[in-house]
Amino acid sequence: MVKKLPELSIFFPFWNEGKNIENVVTSAVAVAEKVADQWEIVMVDDGSSDDTLEKAQKLAQKNKNLKVVSHSPNRGYGAALKEGFLNSKYRYIVFTDGDRQFDFQEVTKFIEKIDNADIVIGYRRERKDHPVRHLLMNLLKIWDYIFFRFYFKDIDCAFKMFKKEAVERIMPLRSEGAMITTEILAKAKNKNLKIEQVEVSHYPRKYGDQSGANIFVIVRAILESLTLWLDIKNARI
Repeated sequence: MVKKLPELSIFFPFWNEGKNIENVVTSAVAVAEKVADQWEIVMVDDGSSDDTLEKAQKLAQKNKNLKVVSHSPNRGYGAALKEGFLNSKYRYIVFTDGDRQFDFQEVTKFIEKIDNADIVIGYRRERKDHPVRHLLMNLLKIWDYIFFRFYFKDIDCAFKMFKKEAVERIMPLRSEGAMITTEILAKAKNKNLKIEQVEVSHYPRKYGDQSGANIFVIVRAILESLTLWLDIKNARI
């Protein structure tokens, strides 16, 4: 029997996911109805240049539990996650990417652990990405261990659940780009928050483009990481 939460906020960051958004949100609605008494889904459009925002607005018109937050122009993955956190109102908050590379039904694994943790993070059993992204993931593990002294199986896995009070303790978040996940975990460690890990499935992307291996994204992440390290070193967070 599926354990039900009293309330749950779900959010998805979307950037040019016009071919994915309807499937992602419709599937999440079906799951949300089974796992929470009260729930909401926040669709965060990060300045998409396709029809993502238009489709999000149409979905929200059909269901009072859906709402849309939009940036223009595109600001980055971190900015989208920050908006998701800020616009989530319920006691438990979960997010995953809007690219259909995760099965949202696996949220039940996170629900089973969240009562005994502040944050539950996923790790991909078998990552279905380009080899370059595998390399970047391993480099990130090394980087984060050197600078922030933490190690997790899959730092940037985009499937995570939080208690709302845990989010409040790590806010405000500075990173606008890909280093947002490192910032979340570094601040959680700094605040002595309890973090659990769960294994999740990962699927190949069928539609849309990935930006994680883009040189601009990588350089931005490095700069944000160094800023975060200086903030922690100088006790500004």
